[in-house]
Amino acid sequence: MRLKALIFDVDGTLAETEELHRRAFNETFAELELSREWPDPCGGWQWSVATYGRLLKTTGGKERIAAYLTNDLAIDAVAFSQRVAEIHARKTQRFAALISSGGLDLRPGIARLMQLARQNGLAMAVATTTSGPNVDALCRACFGKSASDVFNVIAAGDDVATKKPAPDVYLLALERLGLDAGTCIALEDSSNGVRAAKSAGLRCIASPSLYSANDDLSAADEIVAEFYAAEPLITRWLPA
Repeated sequence: MRLKALIFDVDGTLAETEELHRRAFNETFAELELSREWPDPCGGWQWSVATYGRLLKTTGGKERIAAYLTNDLAIDAVAFSQRVAEIHARKTQRFAALISSGGLDLRPGIARLMQLARQNGLAMAVATTTSGPNVDALCRACFGKSASDVFNVIAAGDDVATKKPAPDVYLLALERLGLDAGTCIALEDSSNGVRAAKSAGLRCIASPSLYSANDDLSAADEIVAEFYAAEPLITRWLPA
């Protein structure tokens, strides 16, 4: 079946964004004085690299805050779901401000893969657990355009009930593209992402990012050190 689309994950795949996300979380926690609201003997509501790396196993920003409340502070996060949503909304604003200040680059090879897609008439989509505004902020920072001007389809975390490793966001991207899974390739950086893509029936090329270096990516069809090495693999699957 001929290749018709590339579907990109965002955080860790399009760009190494996780350190900016961690900074946005911590600055938001400090601004809102969450240590007063919920005393935190673990880290004073300042997530270390190690803590954030552990929390990344939970997909979705709201879900990470809830997991920290539940697992680290023994607080019933369900009872504070509205407050968690408010905190995450403020964090999303902070992330957009940080990303717009510059300093974020696409991962090596991503720009070339997007050029390859355009040259061969392939559609491009996003399937991510992050929010739509975060995708838009990244696109404005890296491309100077809105996300809808860069990608044909955007399927974001807030669009689905269950996030990766569930296949929902990939299935939504396929639905919006109007394509079968066999005509698309997913690009991922994490084990949760690979599992989601494969569960949706997609071929998947994975490249570990800073925070997923120790992830098991063996379920991917191909694993590359950086995404520039994916170009000949994708070219192999292009229509003759």
